[in-house]
Amino acid sequence: MTTRAVESWTLQPLTDFVREASVRLVLLMTPAGQVLAQSGFSRAVDVMSAAALGAAIVASTNELAKQLRQAPFAALNHQGHRHGIFLSTFPIERGTVVALAVYDLDVSSLGLVQLFYEQLATDLKAASPKGTVPKQVLAADFERELSESLNTLFGR
Repeated sequence: MTTRAVESWTLQPLTDFVREASVRLVLLMTPAGQVLAQSGFSRAVDVMSAAALGAAIVASTNELAKQLRQAPFAALNHQGHRHGIFLSTFPIERGTVVALAVYDLDVSSLGLVQLFYEQLATDLKAASPKGTVPKQVLAADFERELSESLNTLFGR
């Protein structure tokens, strides 16, 4: 399974999570869908689609929570006949990280994923760079930066 990171501090915690939770695919990203690291994906289009959909789910469930006048949902889980999807967010010093994990029900379970997710969040909080990062506006060379990030994620 290939694991790649744009943010190098995410690599070891992600690798540990994949091994311990026996997950098939994982994305670590910002709430806007900017990918920090991935494991298990083989095509850039799949990473970008999953990131966009994951970010949209987080945004829509946060809005539902507002409509219900409650705190945002801690995590979401969807299970089919063979696969499960776990989606959750956690704060780090520089903002929020979204974790999206896909697991096979015959190899892993929601309980196992949740257990090791807590460790992933703890490890990422400890590993994340300290200090704030200034908000960036859309770069003029966005296409080049996107291409470089995708090349890093897929080892090209």
